[in-house]
Amino acid sequence: MTIDPDDLANMFATASLGAPRHAIGFVLWRVVHRYERELEHALSPLNLTHLQFTLLALVAWTQKQGGLPTQVELARAGDIHVMQVSNVLKALELKTLIVRYTATANATAKSVALTREGLERLRAAFPIAMAVQHRLFGDNGLPGGSLLAMLADVEASSAKS
Repeated sequence: MTIDPDDLANMFATASLGAPRHAIGFVLWRVVHRYERELEHALSPLNLTHLQFTLLALVAWTQKQGGLPTQVELARAGDIHVMQVSNVLKALELKTLIVRYTATANATAKSVALTREGLERLRAAFPIAMAVQHRLFGDNGLPGGSLLAMLADVEASSAKS
């Protein structure tokens, strides 16, 4: 049995936004995936994936403040599944970009620290990531830019619910 085209037309006229390009979720999904693909391509000479770069940056930001994050804290900060974080950290450890220790406060937790090699790789990756972001989002994606401010507001309001 086929669907009557009039039923589809009615649904799109009354129960949707009419086309994917009018749906913020669909457009955002495409933009995020495009950003990830372009960043992966740009970081490939450094042998880093988007997620590896993200986790290295999260570790460095935490260490900068004087602490060593646990894998669970990194997962929470990045809103990434704990097992995915664990798998990516294993890869980063094999590349000698991080080291993992048994956490002092919890023997079942692992603390994560950047190595000197990890710092150098991250130092090389930041300008590449910033260039990709600027190419895709322009000045609106910079600190103080309207796109970044709007997305930060959306994130903050969704974190409250």
